[in-house]
Amino acid sequence: MACAAVFLALAASVGSSSPVLADELPDLGESARAEFSPQLERKIGERILNEIRLREPSYVDDPEIADYLNRLGSRLVAASASPTADCYFFLIRDNTVNAFAMFGGFIGVNSGTLLTAQSESELAGVLAHEISHVTQNHLARQIVREKQSSIAMMAAMAIGVLAARSNSQVASAAIASAQAGSIQAQLAFSRDFEREADRLGFQTLSGAGYDVRGMGDFFGRLQQAGRVYENNAPVYLRSHPLTVERISDMQNRAQSAPYRQVADSLDFLLVRAKLRAQMGTPQEAASEFGKQLREKKYGSEIATRYGLAYALFKAKQLAAAQREVEALDALKASSPMIAGLAAAIRMAADDPPGAVAIYRDAMQRYPQSRSLVYGYAEALLAARQYGDGLRFLDSQLQTYSSDYKLYGLQARTFAASGKRLQQHRAQAEFYLLQGQLGAAVEQLQFAQQAVDGNFFEQSAVDARLRELRKLQAEEAKQKKNGV
Repeated sequence: MACAAVFLALAASVGSSSPVLADELPDLGESARAEFSPQLERKIGERILNEIRLREPSYVDDPEIADYLNRLGSRLVAASASPTADCYFFLIRDNTVNAFAMFGGFIGVNSGTLLTAQSESELAGVLAHEISHVTQNHLARQIVREKQSSIAMMAAMAIGVLAARSNSQVASAAIASAQAGSIQAQLAFSRDFEREADRLGFQTLSGAGYDVRGMGDFFGRLQQAGRVYENNAPVYLRSHPLTVERISDMQNRAQSAPYRQVADSLDFLLVRAKLRAQMGTPQEAASEFGKQLREKKYGSEIATRYGLAYALFKAKQLAAAQREVEALDALKASSPMIAGLAAAIRMAADDPPGAVAIYRDAMQRYPQSRSLVYGYAEALLAARQYGDGLRFLDSQLQTYSSDYKLYGLQARTFAASGKRLQQHRAQAEFYLLQGQLGAAVEQLQFAQQAVDGNFFEQSAVDARLRELRKLQAEEAKQKKNGV
């Protein structure tokens, strides 16, 4: 079972078999939200995402790509029907074209979607559609309407299928045990929800300043591909069934809108180049990018040269990779991804101070780049600048207190500087933010045993441990009650 299908199945398990007009779907009132609140929906989404991070091999843990998707997503959310909606975008390494909205505003995107989109506006159209599923509370509306499955059961089903992804028989058993019945045959939102997501997604795309033709063009091309593949249609068509009516509606809306030509951002081109450089071996990727440059068969010299530099870096040809980065500088190319690659080359060349200097300069230009933040902390650690590293991480945690990566880096820096209590305390938060409550408690117990903490640090550990043990007791009670 494809990873995306798991979550679409999860959505379908609470769906209706009878169509309901979009205009007749009620907004979630107080009684409905009391039953399935936004906070509870977010908690379920976080739980499922944590399972993806921990157990799903196709999850892409790449801060640069995550940075890009979330910058693009934030721009679209700001132009949506709910500009304050809290959405988080992540990548799944899968060459099929798909994207899926989960509980709590978490939106997954297959790498094949980025590589198939012929423009950034096309990719933005796909994301705008998924954002509309979130802002219109489509999952919650189905749950409240049907009330067929408990919330805990749905989350358990998703987690069970993820854990058994490599074994289809086990996966089928997990689905059956969660009483999902025929969800394999119900992978889609209702067609009325899809039409609603089309309409609002179109408005979002326009409001964010993208070419509204991108939405219809992308879906139309997928529909043509579905005709070619017949019974083996692209995943997106199976999970988001397209109709002639929907395609026509999108195209008609685009024709009546003012013409707008929108250039692709450099980061869109760089992300695609990076994904292409990860296909096959680094040597094969370097050969292909080199050929494109020699024959001048490229849409963007900067993106193609970046792809070559990245492939050479992965092939450990550091001198050649450095030359390509210098060529990018000569082209006046500027991006956090290019700066990050330049710093990574310096790190691989055993020059942490050089990487520190690159990261420090780049963060002045791109202060919102999380990938640069992580890279800078890594470089400070490698350069043994532990004091600077801890001060930097502490300042970041003041703003991003829910960033588990920062706590992981903090734990490693404390360990390198010999601060055992603080190491285990930070590691506990790292585990807790990934939903591993038991491991977090264990780390705090290790912290209690450390002998290098002062009275105040030990007291803080004791207090935190009491909080987490209380959470454990509450979870055990909920589990016993079948919640």
